[in-house]
Amino acid sequence: LSPPPSPSSDAELPPDGKRNDYVNTVPGEDTQMSELTGLFVVKPESVTATKGKDVTFVAKVDSSNLTRKPTMKWLKGKWLDLASKAGKHLKFKEAYDRNTKIYTYEMNIIKVVDGDAGGYRCEVTSKDKCDSCTFDVSVEAAQQEEQANILEAFKRSGDADEDAGELDFSALLKKREKKQEEPKEEVDVWEILKAAKPCDYEKIAFQYGITDLRGMLKRLKKMKKVEPKKSDAFIRKLDSAYSVDKGKRIQLSVELTDANAQVKWLKNGQEIKPSAKYVFESVGNKRTLTINKCNLSDDAAYECVVGEDKSFTEVFVKEPPITITKLLDDVHTVVGERVEFEVEVSEEGANVIWMKDGVEINRDTAGSKYRFKKDGKRHILIINEATKEDIGMYQVFTNGGESKAELEVEDKELEVLQSIADLTVKAAEQAVFKCEVSDEKVTGKWFKDGVEVKASDRIKMLHIGRVHKLTIDDVKPSDAGDYTFVPDGYALSLSAKLNFLEIKIDYVPRQDPPKIHLDTSGAGSKNTITVVAGNKLRLDVEITGEPAPTVCWMKGEQEVSNDEGRVRVETKKTVSSFVIEGAEKDDEGFYSITVTNPAGEDKAKLFIKVVDVPNPPENIKCMSVGEDSAMIQWDAPSFDGGVPIKGYLMERKKTGSARWTKLNFDVYESTTYEAKKMIEGVLYEMRVFAVNDIGISQPSASSKPFMPIAPTSEPTRLMVDDVTDTTCALKWRPPEKIGAGGIDGYIIEYCKEGSDQWVQANEDLVSKNIYRVKGLPAGEKMLFRVTAVNIAGRSPPATLTQAVTIREIVENPKIRLPRQLRTKLIKTVGEKINLVIPFQGKPRPIVTWFKDGAPLDDNTVGTRTSDVDSILFIRTAERRHSGKYTLSVQIENMMDSADIFIQVVEKPGPPIAIHVTDVWGFNAALEWKPPKDDGNSEIIGYMVQKSDKKTKEWFTVYEHNRRPSCTVSDLVMGNEYSFRVFSLNICGFSDDPGFSKNTAVICKTGLQYNPAPFKEQDMCRSPKFTAPLVDRSVIAGYTAAISCAVRGFPKPKITWMKNNMIIGEDPKFLMQNNQGVLTLNIRKPSKFDGGRYSCRAVNDLGQDEVECKLEVRAVQEKVEEAKK
Repeated sequence: LSPPPSPSSDAELPPDGKRNDYVNTVPGEDTQMSELTGLFVVKPESVTATKGKDVTFVAKVDSSNLTRKPTMKWLKGKWLDLASKAGKHLKFKEAYDRNTKIYTYEMNIIKVVDGDAGGYRCEVTSKDKCDSCTFDVSVEAAQQEEQANILEAFKRSGDADEDAGELDFSALLKKREKKQEEPKEEVDVWEILKAAKPCDYEKIAFQYGITDLRGMLKRLKKMKKVEPKKSDAFIRKLDSAYSVDKGKRIQLSVELTDANAQVKWLKNGQEIKPSAKYVFESVGNKRTLTINKCNLSDDAAYECVVGEDKSFTEVFVKEPPITITKLLDDVHTVVGERVEFEVEVSEEGANVIWMKDGVEINRDTAGSKYRFKKDGKRHILIINEATKEDIGMYQVFTNGGESKAELEVEDKELEVLQSIADLTVKAAEQAVFKCEVSDEKVTGKWFKDGVEVKASDRIKMLHIGRVHKLTIDDVKPSDAGDYTFVPDGYALSLSAKLNFLEIKIDYVPRQDPPKIHLDTSGAGSKNTITVVAGNKLRLDVEITGEPAPTVCWMKGEQEVSNDEGRVRVETKKTVSSFVIEGAEKDDEGFYSITVTNPAGEDKAKLFIKVVDVPNPPENIKCMSVGEDSAMIQWDAPSFDGGVPIKGYLMERKKTGSARWTKLNFDVYESTTYEAKKMIEGVLYEMRVFAVNDIGISQPSASSKPFMPIAPTSEPTRLMVDDVTDTTCALKWRPPEKIGAGGIDGYIIEYCKEGSDQWVQANEDLVSKNIYRVKGLPAGEKMLFRVTAVNIAGRSPPATLTQAVTIREIVENPKIRLPRQLRTKLIKTVGEKINLVIPFQGKPRPIVTWFKDGAPLDDNTVGTRTSDVDSILFIRTAERRHSGKYTLSVQIENMMDSADIFIQVVEKPGPPIAIHVTDVWGFNAALEWKPPKDDGNSEIIGYMVQKSDKKTKEWFTVYEHNRRPSCTVSDLVMGNEYSFRVFSLNICGFSDDPGFSKNTAVICKTGLQYNPAPFKEQDMCRSPKFTAPLVDRSVIAGYTAAISCAVRGFPKPKITWMKNNMIIGEDPKFLMQNNQGVLTLNIRKPSKFDGGRYSCRAVNDLGQDEVECKLEVRAVQEKVEEAKK
């Protein structure tokens, strides 16, 4: 009794383990296989595994020469794709090394069982390249070691450490010796089950020890299905499966033993009715179902039913490839931001596959990290909060294309948009510290002299959006100090000083000269005050003096007015305030303040410097490009904002896209930058920002679009095509690696052997793959090389391995006469004759034309000769141009010649000497002589017409009469007839007829003709072939015909057969029946069309049949016979 097979056995697996692997061709079409190449670096090896142990197989593939990622399949046997069996028992792993560009594939078999033994195959494919290798797995039983020490018998159950679990003493039990059972007769339980009733299945399973009832029923069901049922209704059944592209047409055909049998077509068990979509055809024994404009609903199981016999098949409808119309864009973001990758495909509802660094992202593995969104043709991958773990290359795949983009995530930096400023306030006034940061969510704390500030009725802290405020009401002397704002989570602090201005009243003498108390300790240099453009400047200057002095502010020689305005002076009793609202560049300059009173004068000068963000950089341009990089250069800003430039920030985007990607977060000091990680063949644009201590400039103008492109590889298969005394013709093939930049042309260079001074042979780039280098020194040995050029520059050169000696090569003259000129060429008068006859020979041969053995000397016949052919042309052909033309080519004492026969014809003249020789009854006999001018062609017939004197209308009696005489019958009594005759040659009938010299008069007579009663003859007879088929041998590729003749009445039905199979409505065969002459034309036969052909004629009285043998020979056989 054999146990039920395991699920992993080959016998249990369906033949279509993977649908696309099993049905990959349409019956009747040639299978197009990929080119077999060596892609494996390391191949898996055959092993002998121990049962219960793990085994690993490793394969490595080199992808350096591949245009797309390779696809690996692990197969068992011939068709079983192991990817469908992946799980706890089978595990697959894939890795990629960016440096070596090598993919590593692993297959792990966990705890090997007996069913894992067998032949395996791994297959790798990439576009038009493929490779495969085979290996075997054999399984051996595990060896049981005897327990030498009794202590080793004390084991604990479980998989934990040695002190865990319960003691297991089963190993100390004595083993019983197995009794040798008497051999039992082997019983095939499956044959018993197949013959038993279903109600007895459980009883039989218990009797023979089958515990898996469900597995038993599955196998029994398949065994019943697999048993082939003999069919007498079908000669040829449907194929097991068909494949068709969506929108195309497919035909399902069968051949029946009975030509009159009726068939039914079923789809998924439902009968199909004839319609515009489903067309039924019946030709002889052949029945065809045609399905027009296939769609996904036609992907189903079909069957053809004839009586109780059935033929099954399955039709697979392949969808057209989905292409990507809008590519992915690179994304550069910071931690915590939302990221969206968007792609657009050619059809709505299409399925796409998202991958990150070669690992698929789907809804099962995405979790809450990724979200997928479909909007018509748009597919969006959303990352809610980006982290540094999300950095990598993201790819999207369809069945017709792919796109990739890179995600870069940087740590989030906090930018200070407005810092807090020092304050000087008086008692009881309000002090407000204000700052602004880039993130609205950032919170922070305020500190005074390192101690956190607590809110109270007098001190308030406010956070509105990006603005943080600290307000101190009713300022006191104790409030003076250093105040600091520290954002939470950032190593950043903003500090400012609060100065308390204490007003003191001193009793001074009446006369006190004025004094300016100007404090510029916070400025960068003495008496220099710096203000950021757009900010407000308020300079409070304390003034003392008795009596109160007058204050005058001057900018250069111009006084600053006290009126209200953007630049103004506010004067109080002891303080003069200089105010600039929204500082501008024009406000920069030297200012002076002068105070006077009767006791004296005081004066102070200061310089106000207005600083701003710099202007944008200028002249952004791409200096050079590489395969995935570009060198960008720009000029520094024309205005640095009054503060030295710290560096630059760069951004790039794909042309046509609106999303800019940051290339750096830290400022870059140089004005030359190499942008990397770009996609070859994609247009990019760059822009640059300038950065100083004040801030970031506006973006520069975008650079002109540029495309990362690498030069091509060297041209291939460089060889010498021809050599003369001063020239050398070269030819080559395009480079293997061209890239997105294409090829603009080629440069050809040469030098003498032993020299390294290469000379360029062509001024302009050569677009073709052939070039003749001229002006070479005769007898010298020269080296040649060819370089491909595109927008990225020159490729490595392809150089001839050996030097070429510049010397004429002697070649025997040979005329290659075209096939149509090997027979007589017939032309009509007035036609144009243009004959091109190629020849070969080196050096250039001497070409001579002859007519009828004499040199050609006719002004109306022109000749023109080149290096490779000679042309004979006649603009208007005349009959005198007929004759034998001979072309002779000669090189020194070697010569070859060819004869061409030309015949110029025209319509013939009329026949002559037409007369009526005899008239009897209702008949007249005519005779004539051939025309004097036959039109330079044989007379092949005559057309005879008659006309009576009454109507004078001409009627054709004979259209093709070959002899120069005829008898005209059925003339009408009492009429007088005239006759005319036209002559006929290959150009047609003569323009003018010849008329008879006399007439034929049909006289009336008194005699009465009493004809004998007509007795109808019985013409019925069985078919009989009067001319049999003849064995033939034809050349492949040339149309052939076989013919025979048959007679019989009633008209017999003709059937042509090949190898006893009826030839149906095959467009390759054309069957003709002309008055009993039967012809079968075979269009361009091949070797497969050879065989025995027979023709059968059948009518009600009997049948007859003839046959012949047709042999189809290849063209090469004919050439070999000609040589012999």
